Amino acid sequence: MSVAYVIVTVLAAAANLFAAGLDFVRHPMIVSNLAKTGLSERWVIPAGVLKGAGGLGLLLGFAVPAIGTAAAIGLVLFFVTAFAFHLWARFYALANWSVFFALSVAALAVDIAYRGAWA
Repeated sequence: MSVAYVIVTVLAAAANLFAAGLDFVRHPMIVSNLAKTGLSERWVIPAGVLKGAGGLGLLLGFAVPAIGTAAAIGLVLFFVTAFAFHLWARFYALANWSVFFALSVAALAVDIAYRGAWA
């Protein structure tokens, strides 16, 4: 197993699981940022579930490759959608988003590089 694949995947999974945890405890920064994008606080838990599922899916991908690939794709799509909401709301504080998006894209890239497309 490629060292880069393992490191990037574990980092992306850990970051998303951490972010999910912040969502589940309704961290003030998360709630504030969500409000600035025009979304209601009721979206905090569903967002946490998606991030948590993505993080767990990346880790499960070590045993079941298709789940890891699907999780990486799902996280990339999640963060593309988050970007769209930020732009729509004219809320341009994207530093945190950039990190999570980059990790998700990197996880998908190393997955495809290691296993090949749709392995």
